Amino acid sequence: MIFSKTVFSTFCIGLAGLISGCTVQNFGESNSFVEIPSQDFPSSNESSFNPPKLLLVGLIPYLGKGTTDSSPAKALWLRSLGSPLTLKDANGVVHKSNQITLSWRKVPLVRPKIINRQVAGPFASFESAERLALRLKKAGLPAVVAHPDAWQVWVPEKAVLPKGNQFVSSMQTITSEIRPVLQGQSGQILLSGPIDIKASKGLQLNSGVYAGPFRLQPDAYGSWTLVEKVSMPSYLAGVVPHEIGSSAPLAALSVQAILARTWALANSHRFLIDGYHLCSDTQCQVYKDPQVATQRIKTAIRSTAGQYLSWNNKPIHAVYHASNGGVMASAPEAWSVDSRPYLRTQLDGPQEWKKTFALPLNKNSVVRSLLAKIEGPYGSNHSRFRWTRTFNADELKLKLNSFKLANKVPSRITVLGRGPSGRVLGLEIVSADNQLRRLLKLDEIRRVLRELPSTLFVVNELKEGVWQFSGGGFGHGVGLSQAGAIDLARRGWDAAKILKHYYPGAKNRTLQDLPKAP
Repeated sequence: MIFSKTVFSTFCIGLAGLISGCTVQNFGESNSFVEIPSQDFPSSNESSFNPPKLLLVGLIPYLGKGTTDSSPAKALWLRSLGSPLTLKDANGVVHKSNQITLSWRKVPLVRPKIINRQVAGPFASFESAERLALRLKKAGLPAVVAHPDAWQVWVPEKAVLPKGNQFVSSMQTITSEIRPVLQGQSGQILLSGPIDIKASKGLQLNSGVYAGPFRLQPDAYGSWTLVEKVSMPSYLAGVVPHEIGSSAPLAALSVQAILARTWALANSHRFLIDGYHLCSDTQCQVYKDPQVATQRIKTAIRSTAGQYLSWNNKPIHAVYHASNGGVMASAPEAWSVDSRPYLRTQLDGPQEWKKTFALPLNKNSVVRSLLAKIEGPYGSNHSRFRWTRTFNADELKLKLNSFKLANKVPSRITVLGRGPSGRVLGLEIVSADNQLRRLLKLDEIRRVLRELPSTLFVVNELKEGVWQFSGGGFGHGVGLSQAGAIDLARRGWDAAKILKHYYPGAKNRTLQDLPKAP
């Protein structure tokens, strides 16, 4: 595990603090824990929420990570699309140039800093980590979700934890910090964060163009994040084409716009400890160059401006995925979370398909029968609607740390329980001498066995030490199937009907104060 090695952390009071700008505070002067007020982690029974009018999106995290006295981490190169970039650091250093290069330097501290905390994890998903954090907060403990390299839950060193929670103590004496260095013609300038960056004509980054403004700010782990401040319509322009594809029918694009907006609203506390709302990769929603949004995508965003799905006056957890393999999963089949009434196990197809099978699909034989059928369900033309993956014992050994360390190879793989949609809830892997056992649960299955597109599968031993996983779908299977939505749109379904199908009981509401689409 990687724990905090920085003397800075962003500390904000509620979402309003994130919108108006966070202050950077030195928390290394004492052994105190960075405590986030309880209102920053809304519980599931809250009746209202405060939607951010602008989103802070982490474009590049962990900058400077790995910098040593002799070897800096990879430099950050920033290029403008036209007029010069303007950089201003916390001490008033101003620099203008069409191209800016920032390297990294390990700077000794005048006085060592001590950071002590208790840590749980890693968790395979934010959802699983947040469930524990919320449970601890309800017990009166100041728990926060962090993501130094995988999802973790942090609590203060002296917190008395309820029985049954597995935490380890993390104690660090910090003697240095990583700082950005401006590379200029006149030499190097050591900068202080946060650093504001403006690009009036746009910033070229990761083969895309982003409008900004931007901020380079320290995170809670000793590294830095390049953050962009964007309006909701601009954010959606960078999500919709990269999530569902520009060629999807207009109704499917509209569905994706509503879901992406809903998901962003419901998850805007995801990186609270690091001072921004959302990341730009698959830990959140994929957000890339908004400039690639076609006119059809802009029309879908504009026509659904402010719309989101609601349950009990709050945005729902609008999860979605590529393909469900013919059957939708409930939330507890994917993550260690409580059930949501609008995320139900359902066969995803017309009546003829629904009559073919009866829920629950919790027997291997029934799942085999379902996987043997391709024609009938919605979205069956997806490339991973049906798939096979093969592993041998040596390959599995390398994926399982406990087996690798013990120099043992797996000998037996057993499915331990299925959810009502047929998805595997637990996968047991045992060594030949029965002395070593690894149990993978829920989303951990795909986190460890990354080649598996989903957990809707059966396992066949082809020969000794070789197993074939035969499965269906791509993703967690909860909520909307993008392949299904595209199929239904081509069948003439409108956005409202598609959303009602995948999120039964959720209401379509509108945030009147959201910015209008460009």
